[in-house]
Formats: sequence, structure tokens, C-alpha cells
Amino acid sequence: MSILMGVDIGGTFTDLIGFDEQTGQLLHAKRPTTYFDLVQGIVDCTAASGLDMGEVSQIVHGSTIAINTVIEETGARTALITTRGTRDIYRIGRGNRPDAYDFFFHRPRPLVPRHLTFEVTGRMLANGDEWTPIDEGEIEALCETLSEQKVEAVAVCFLHSYANPAHEERVGKIIRLRLPDCYVSLSHEILRAYREYERTSTTVLNAYVGPKVSRYINELSSRMSGIGFAGHFSIMQSNGGVMAPEMAAKRPVNMMESGPVGGIIASAEIGRSLGYTNVIAFDMGGTTAKASLIRAGEVMMSEMYYIGGYASGYPVMIPVVDVVEVGTGGGSIAWIDEVGTLRVGPQSAGADPAPICYGKGGCEPTFTDAFVVLGRVGAQDFLGGDLKLDELSAIQGIQHKLADVLHIGVYQAAQAVIQIAINNMSLAVRQVSVEKGYDPREFALVASGGAGPLSALAVARELHIPTVIIPRFPAHFSAIGMLLTDEKHDFVRTYYGALEDVDFEQLVKVHDDMLEEVRAVVRSESMTTTTIVYQTCLDVRYVGQEFTLSVPVSDEQLRQARIQEIHDAFDNIHQQRFGHQAPHEPVEMVNIRLTAIGVRNKPKFQLERNEDCLPHVSYRKVFFEDAEKPIDCPVYERDSLPPNYVLAGPALVQEYASTTVLYQGDTCTVSQTGELVISVGGGQDA
Repeated sequence: MSILMGVDIGGTFTDLIGFDEQTGQLLHAKRPTTYFDLVQGIVDCTAASGLDMGEVSQIVHGSTIAINTVIEETGARTALITTRGTRDIYRIGRGNRPDAYDFFFHRPRPLVPRHLTFEVTGRMLANGDEWTPIDEGEIEALCETLSEQKVEAVAVCFLHSYANPAHEERVGKIIRLRLPDCYVSLSHEILRAYREYERTSTTVLNAYVGPKVSRYINELSSRMSGIGFAGHFSIMQSNGGVMAPEMAAKRPVNMMESGPVGGIIASAEIGRSLGYTNVIAFDMGGTTAKASLIRAGEVMMSEMYYIGGYASGYPVMIPVVDVVEVGTGGGSIAWIDEVGTLRVGPQSAGADPAPICYGKGGCEPTFTDAFVVLGRVGAQDFLGGDLKLDELSAIQGIQHKLADVLHIGVYQAAQAVIQIAINNMSLAVRQVSVEKGYDPREFALVASGGAGPLSALAVARELHIPTVIIPRFPAHFSAIGMLLTDEKHDFVRTYYGALEDVDFEQLVKVHDDMLEEVRAVVRSESMTTTTIVYQTCLDVRYVGQEFTLSVPVSDEQLRQARIQEIHDAFDNIHQQRFGHQAPHEPVEMVNIRLTAIGVRNKPKFQLERNEDCLPHVSYRKVFFEDAEKPIDCPVYERDSLPPNYVLAGPALVQEYASTTVLYQGDTCTVSQTGELVISVGGGQDA
């Protein structure tokens, strides 16, 4: 067996990429996402790709099932068990109000109603000492109540269980014994860090999606085996690594952002290979557009994010690749609000009913319809000709729903839809760069997703980004990125105190306990690599600050208590992140983190193409800046472009599942490995 396979389920399409390690051949397929049965979309892709599943040695899979379960509120009937006196922590949340002038602001609606939140006797202190023991009789009686309430999942989050999880362990054992069909999520098994509300929210989310994700993973494994797969199966995590299916079923909260993360990892790899260490990953699919920053070759990480946005979303306190997402994708619906303003998204036509031009029953004009109307997406060439688009219906839809209402021409309306969507996407790129102190002019933009190359040059113009890179197979890029990831596990323990007063001998013991825990997980996961790298970090902050910065420390610094070196490293990181430091101010540490990375051999994607071959080029009418007058635009077939070939805009570069739009002044060079490296012109508006 020598074929590696990556599968990504998106909001509109399911993508598959297969790499033959012996021949270097890449196989690919793209099929509509089957919402009624997500596994069926994967089966459809395997059939379309022609892969012999008996030859597949490894599958890496990313899916939006976990996060969609939260957003759509289709998770399990969940109960929450807390320490007596803390029943309302989850409901109260935080007292901050991000936008004081938003009259429509609302706090996140708890996924567990108050009548399914139960307090029990038993309390641990912050130092891990037991103050009040658990009443096991009370827990057994509570199990009867949970059964009567037809609870499907239980989240257990006790006060200070990060310091001593003994009570949670005992309660979890009783519930699993008395309610064997109930999904149980214990907070200390997810993370061992302070912040009661965020820890509770993360545990509840894990329980809420657990039953559905577990069933999905089991069904996927079973059906893949049924079509001949007998290799190693891995699930993509939000932290940029992969995990075994058993771990995914236990900690499904770790796969909330597993889909888009693959493309970000691949963007970092592509950037490094072409000599760009500062990269902005831009992924535009059918439902959303996502942006993430890669600086000095390293993907930016966050220790917490919010499902549904910071203002009113659900906090998830786990390491995650820092991604900003906006509701603008190829299927985003263009509509006119109550005051007559044209808007695009966040509603999406998705895979069903899909954009009007797909001919599947959609009747609302979308971003894709606008590109078809303007000729930038070929109606006869979409998906390599596998899907013929209905250009006339797209024109009629935009005419009736938008142009007639706004009293403008149909091509002007299509152009307006695209410009509004570009503005929305530019905000996402701005959030990961300008708003965090980084100048986008110092970065290259790596564009992926089926609609990414359509929009990338326009977004780059908005933010004066000088270089855009279109990778090979951009519409399958997240699936490709899944083949470039390592196996990864993150662990955290709260250990609070002034850095100068920390008992490093005790801290080393905590570190070594974590190391044993990590090694136990590595052994149980049967990681497919023998090269394991361990990275230790301390979460440090100046006294008086609320949030921390993660400071990498070596084993020697930890065991030899090199306090000043750690302090200096924190000052430098603070300077890089915020533009200032206070080296004479006291600092304190909050958490110790340990990450295990199983380094895998990455596939080497080679481009076999004759440099003397002639590009295949055709022409069609395309509207650019002038919405009244189309031009005869050259349309290049990407597969026919040899390395080092140079072309200038305006032009289209067309491939199986995507099209790159070059404007006047843009210059595109084909790299030796097949990427399109585009120098962005600044003379014309997109």
C-alpha cells in the first residue's frame, strides 16, 4: 500500500486528494457535500477518483461536522454537573460587553438549560486539597434523574478539578457504570487549566457534539473498511495536527476547525518552498472565506477562540490555529435589505439548493452567479466540464432580484456583488494582519479554495499585498494540507505564581507527570512515526495583566531554573507582539504547556511537465472594470503552462475546479513546481 489520501468536507463540496508515494501521481475528486449523509460524499469522491482503496495506506480527514453541530444546535440533550454553589457559572459567563452600542447584542444561549444543570456535594481547593468529599449516594441518585430526563450526554466540571481531578474521576466512573449509553465528558480529560467559565463551556461543547461525532467517526471507519480500506485513519485537529479516531471520539471539541486548518498548514509549506516565510493564507470556499497569518514560517496560534464570534459566541479554551472567518463564499447569497442596501452573505445557498447557475433549484443570486454572468467563470468549463452551468438563469436571477430593484444594469449589479464580497473578505485579511500589528505589504497571499483564486488579486489590491501565490489544486488545498501535517497533542496544567517565587523543583515534577501522560497517549494512539518532538511552554504575563503570552522553554531552562532567561524571552515576545516591553516589571506564570509532535515524512509533490510545450489558450467575452463593455480575454489552461512561463493580465487561468482572475498590470510566473506566483499591479481597480 503506497497511496496517501486526504479528505475535506466543506459547506458546499467534499474534496479528495490522493498521492501515490511510488509514482508521485496526484489523484483528485470533488463532489457536492451530502448533508443528509456526510459519509456518502466521501464514498462518491473515492469512486470518482478511481482510487483502489486497498492500496490506500493512510487517510487524513477533516470535517465541519463538530462546529456545524454547534452552529445549527443539533447536538445531544446534555446535562451539566457542577460543584455545589457554582450552578450558574455557565449561564452567567463573563460580564464584558464587546460593543456597548449594539442594541441587538445578546449573550450566548447556553447549550445546557438550567433545569439540566445539577449541583453536587464535594469540593477541591485551588491547591488540590480536598475540602469536602464526594457523596457517592447523591451521584447514584442523580443518575436516576438523568435517565428519567433522557439525557444523552453529561458534562462534568468541578471547581478546581484542574488541580486535583479525583472527584471528577470518581463521578465519571459512577455515571459510566450506571448509564453506559450516555456520553460522558470530564473537564480534566479535556484541559486542566483555570478559568471556570471557559473550562465549563469547553467541556459542555465536547459533550454536546460527542454523540453525533462519535457516531459519524464509527460509521466512516466502517464504510471505508467496507470498500477495501485497511490502512491508518487519522482525524485533523484544530491545532494543526492529527489524532486517532478514538481520541477524536473522546475529544471531538479538538476538531471544531479541522477543515480549514489543513489549508493553512499547506500555505506555510508552500510559502517556505518558494522562499516566502511571511504568508497570509486565504481560503474561500462555498460558504465562508477564512484568513490566517504565518510569520517567519510559523503558523499563528491562539489558546482560545469563540464559535459564533467573540461578542456572543461560545468560548473554546484549546490551542487552535488562529483563523478569522467571514460569511462570504462562492455560495453566499446577494440580497437587498429593508433600506435598499445591497448585501452579500452570510446566508449561503450551500450545496443544496446551490447557486442559480448550478440548475439544482436555487433561486437566489450568489457570488458564483455574479462571476458566471461576468464571464470570469466559464459556464461550459466548470469542474472540467463535468458540471455545465446555466448562465442564462444566473443572468435572469440577478436581473430580477437585484438589477431591477436597484435600477441598474445586470452586469453592473454583478460587478457590485463582487466588489461588496471583496470588501468583506478584505476585512478578514485585515483582522489577521493590520489589527494585530502586521503590515500586509510585507506578506505574500496564498489563495486556495474553489473561489479563492477568483478573488485573491482583488483582495491583494485592496490591501496593497505585492505577491499572490496560487498553489496547485487550489480547490483541494485543505485536503492536500492534511497530508502535510504531523501528529500532535497538547496538554496544559495551571501552575500559578510569581516567576521569581516559582518552586521549579515542583514545576519539574508537574512537567514530568505531564510527560508521562503524553507518552501514554502516544502509546495508545499507535502514532505512525517514531520521531517524537516535545515542546514545553510557560504562559507568562506582567503582574496586573489578564492574559498571557506563551514562552517556549528548553529542558535545561526548566530544570536549572533559569528565571532571568525566561523573563527576557517573555519581554522579547511581548515586544514583538505589542511593540513595547517592561523588563523591570515583575512577571508571573499561569500555566505550563507540553506539546508532543510526531514528525511524519511529508509527501514531495513533483511537477512533470515539458518546458517546451505550448500553452493552450482560448478567448471569451469577460467583463472587468467596465461593466458595460466586455473584452476578448485570453483563457489559459493551467495544466498546459510550462515552468517559468510568464503571462500578463487581464487574463484567466482555468483549471479543473477553479479559475484565477488576473487584472490589468498583474504579471504571473509559473514556478518550477507549478505554483502561479503573481506580481500584483496597482494601476487598476478590480
